[in-house]
Amino acid sequence: MPIDLSIVLSWEFGQWLLRGFLLSIELTLVTLVLAFPLATFVALLRLAPWKLFRGLGFAYVEGIRNVPLLAHLMFWYFGATQLLPEGARAWLYEHDAETVCAIIALTLYTAAFMAEDVRSGIRSIPSAQLEAARALGFGYLRSMRLVVLPQAVRITVPPLISQTLSLWKNTSIATVIGTAELMYQAQRVETATFRGVETFAVTTVAYLTVSGIITLIGVLYQRRYPVRAA
Repeated sequence: MPIDLSIVLSWEFGQWLLRGFLLSIELTLVTLVLAFPLATFVALLRLAPWKLFRGLGFAYVEGIRNVPLLAHLMFWYFGATQLLPEGARAWLYEHDAETVCAIIALTLYTAAFMAEDVRSGIRSIPSAQLEAARALGFGYLRSMRLVVLPQAVRITVPPLISQTLSLWKNTSIATVIGTAELMYQAQRVETATFRGVETFAVTTVAYLTVSGIITLIGVLYQRRYPVRAA
C-alpha cells in the first residue's frame, strides 16, 4: 500500500491530531506552572535546618521518583478518584477527569525531579551568603527568597529545561488513562484509517519539532549565560 499523507492530514483526521497536539502542549505548560513552585518548596524542605522538614522533603522526592509515571497515572485516575464523595466524583468525570488526573500525576512526578535540580542550584550558592543574610536579621525563608533563590535560579535553568523536555515526552504516557493528547489521537487516526506509517510519522515529527524547540532554548540560554568556573 503506497504511502499517502493526504488521508491522515485530511480535515477530519487532521483536526484530531491538532487537538491532541494542542492538549499535549497544554499539559506541558500547565504542569510546568504547577510543578516549579512545588519543586522549589520541596527543595527548601530538603535544605531546611529542621530534621522533620528535611525528612518530609526526602520522603516526597524518593517516594515519587522511585515509582513509574505509569503507576502514578493509574493511581490518580483509577484509585484516588474512588476516594472522593460520589457527587465530587461524578462532577470530575463530567469535567474531563482524564486530563485533570494526568495534570496531577505529571505535576507531582515532575516536581520531584525538579526539586533535586533546584536543591543543587541552591547548594551551589556559597553558604556565606545565607549566613550573612541571617546575620542581618533575615529569617531562613526570607534569606532564601531575597538572597539565595534569585542567584540559584540562573544556575537551575539549564537542568529545568532538560526536565521540560522529559515532561513533553512524558505527556504521551497519559494516553493510558484516556487523556486525548497527541498519542491518543494518533491511535484513533490509525484505527480509523489503517495508515500506521503515515499517522505515526506525523506524530513523530510533531514530538521532534517541539523537542527541538525546547533543546534550542536550552542551547541559546547556555550561550547567553555560560556557566563559569568559580
